[in-house]
Amino acid sequence: MKDFRQELYENGYFRQEELCFADCDRYQRARVSGLLNKAAAYAGYDYNARGLTHDVLFEMGEVFLLSRLAMRIHQIPMAGEVLDIATYENGIKGAHMQRVYEMRDQTGEARVSVKSDWILVNPATRKIMRPSAFTAKPIQTCGRVIDCPDPKKLLLPHEGVEELGTRQVVWSDLDGNGHLYSANYGDIIWDYLPCDLQERTPREFYINYNHEATLGETLRLVGFRNGDGSYLMEALGPDAACFTALCVF
Repeated sequence: MKDFRQELYENGYFRQEELCFADCDRYQRARVSGLLNKAAAYAGYDYNARGLTHDVLFEMGEVFLLSRLAMRIHQIPMAGEVLDIATYENGIKGAHMQRVYEMRDQTGEARVSVKSDWILVNPATRKIMRPSAFTAKPIQTCGRVIDCPDPKKLLLPHEGVEELGTRQVVWSDLDGNGHLYSANYGDIIWDYLPCDLQERTPREFYINYNHEATLGETLRLVGFRNGDGSYLMEALGPDAACFTALCVF
């Protein structure tokens, strides 16, 4: 087994990782879901290394949920590549606590950049809390320039959307919070994209996590193709939109 480097910074975490076959598509390109998984995992690695595991934060009544994310794919990573992945906290903006990521190859070239917004939630009541209620540690700010657009609110037009089908939330979709795992949305999106877009790698990807989806719920997928070739998709749950995503090709 390869001995990969890892390092804990004052305001971040670094780790080398080989992109595994399971995180890739039929052409051995990193799937968007695999890259979303890295974002979720590295936020956890950072806090775990500081002794702030999910269980510790749960007992404190202070857990993070991913709210919005933007991704820029400079060059898609391929199966077997070793990536240098770093993540940093990046301050507070309104109700969101921000975190950024860089994924680089072994020549130092940027392959994927990510910016994300997280909300603080009481796990018992599911109520959103202000960032100022977070007591585990001070939230730091990243001084690096991350070559990625900011996360943004996504809306589908009122007319012209197409029906894409339905998708039931099943047991294997769930994470330790009991809802549809954030990275799995990437696979759902690609499964329901129009066929001509499924084969393509996006230049940019945006997602809003609007409302949690739980076991047994049926999501109704709708989409809209913009004039520039980008594609908007939304999943409608029983009570509200579950997610809205934008794929820019």
